[in-house]
Amino acid sequence: MIDAGYVEKVNERLAAIESELSQPETATQRDRYRTLLTEHARLKKLRHTCAEFLALSKTVAEYRALIDDPASDPELREMAAEELAEAEARLPETEKALKIALLPPDPDGHRNVILEIRAGTGGDEASLFAGDLCRMYTRYAEQRGWTTGILDCSLSDVGGFKEVVMAVEGEDVHKWLRYESGGHRVQRIPTTEASGRIHTSAATVAVLAEADELDEIEIRTEDLRVDTYRASGAGGQHVNKTDSAVRITHLPTGLVVQSQDERSQHRNRDKAMRVLRARMLDLQREAEFDRKDAARRNQVGSGDRSQRIRTYNFPQNRVTDHRINLTLYNLDRMMEGDLNEFINGLYEEDMDLRLKTEIDSRTE
Repeated sequence: MIDAGYVEKVNERLAAIESELSQPETATQRDRYRTLLTEHARLKKLRHTCAEFLALSKTVAEYRALIDDPASDPELREMAAEELAEAEARLPETEKALKIALLPPDPDGHRNVILEIRAGTGGDEASLFAGDLCRMYTRYAEQRGWTTGILDCSLSDVGGFKEVVMAVEGEDVHKWLRYESGGHRVQRIPTTEASGRIHTSAATVAVLAEADELDEIEIRTEDLRVDTYRASGAGGQHVNKTDSAVRITHLPTGLVVQSQDERSQHRNRDKAMRVLRARMLDLQREAEFDRKDAARRNQVGSGDRSQRIRTYNFPQNRVTDHRINLTLYNLDRMMEGDLNEFINGLYEEDMDLRLKTEIDSRTE
């Protein structure tokens, strides 16, 4: 039960964290420092949510007592009844926010991501759709104040992408973008279609939490095969003149990454290693999920790339997310980065499932 005593414990822990953070030696312990900062931010939010819930609960109790008191002034009781109805309407939402704040934090929520978009079935039209998705996520990132950068890409003959790998950096990027992993299907009339028939094509999106220097990911030099080759596609005068493109194969896992976007071989190698570390972290997360299979089944953004998650119907300006059965007729705005309604809906569904899993685990 949440009460004033619980809030006091939160305050005590916050004070202890702040004291430790103020110590000069703490700043030199990067992993400890980051852990403390993350916990501090979570507890501050939890304290605020607790205070809001307790204040509202107290208000409801006071109004009920006033209404139940036969000695109360009738006019005051009438006013209290109106205020009580409003407070009780807010109470379930506040209680749910508190339960969510009490859930174990997502260890990857704060991370930047590596976003991989690949054209699927549909030939040239699929590559154009992959380009549209890349633009959509770039616009969404701009609206949230995030930054994006292309790490690698393979252009198609018609101007789309066979594949594009981009980094997205900012506050809580993985927390919100994690729901985008999966298959995206598009239905529209290609510009090359003379008869006006609607074609269906697809692209896949993979959202990888980006690894950092504190992650225990061992990549030994002897486990890498590094190949250099001449870049192709866009890139200026250096294209096909220098071996600036880099392909790295991690021999134990068979993972292959590459980058050819930069003129410098060194920078392309750095970008490729950045993607490799993200994929290695993804493998670790896959193993963790396999050990917690029930939790994965009850998770809305499990990252299953084979799952068809969304259909974009251009003739009807309609987009449907199949995981939460949400259909909206704002596809034009969505392609300009207006993803909030879908992503917020997915977040709410994910929180509901996590709460249910938490409650079920306590009753077993």
